[in-house]
Amino acid sequence: MKQFGIGDVGMGALYLASKLEECPLRMRDLINVYDLIQQYQSHTINPKSAEFRYAPMSYFGSTFYDLKDALVVAEMQILKRLGFNVHVVLPYGTLINYLRVLGLTSREDACTKAWGYLNDAMQTPVFSLYQVPTIVSAAIYLTTRHLKISLPSKSPHGWWELFDAEWEDLWSVCGYIMRLYRERKEEDRKRVVTMIAKQGVRKWLEENPPESGPIPK
Repeated sequence: MKQFGIGDVGMGALYLASKLEECPLRMRDLINVYDLIQQYQSHTINPKSAEFRYAPMSYFGSTFYDLKDALVVAEMQILKRLGFNVHVVLPYGTLINYLRVLGLTSREDACTKAWGYLNDAMQTPVFSLYQVPTIVSAAIYLTTRHLKISLPSKSPHGWWELFDAEWEDLWSVCGYIMRLYRERKEEDRKRVVTMIAKQGVRKWLEENPPESGPIPK
């Protein structure tokens, strides 16, 4: 995030994903929407007037072309980090199989909630850290806890062991997901808005250097 801003990487990821799913987006449309969102977020944090008014960027202005270049660079950087391997195995089929094994497919609320937790997990790094069976088991565990559904388990063994999921890993994934629901303070929201671009990230790092020493150049 110090080299490539959050906004740039977000645009690059969405642009790349649209190509992979055969629903391509126009760069200009994507950039305009991101610009609108950023302006609205800035307005909510520091409102200059009661009503939000969007100020479109110039059609041939330098701002658009700077964002376009940043988008292309971000897309290439993502592909580079992935080694151009963009094949993804989604966890939803595994979820359905696990719910069927546990006898929960008849509970529409359980299926919907577990599916939602898997979607939420996409906003966390768990898919880079843990295997799909562990993540799916965590989604089911959160679902059963919140809906008060009892599943066969006997300490120290639990139903998740049936799917080769370790308790420590499962609990860690649950923590990642539930942190998405924590209430954020006003200063946290303001800090995020100011760190969309890499310049904001660098400024924050300069003002909050790590305890181990100065920031490496």
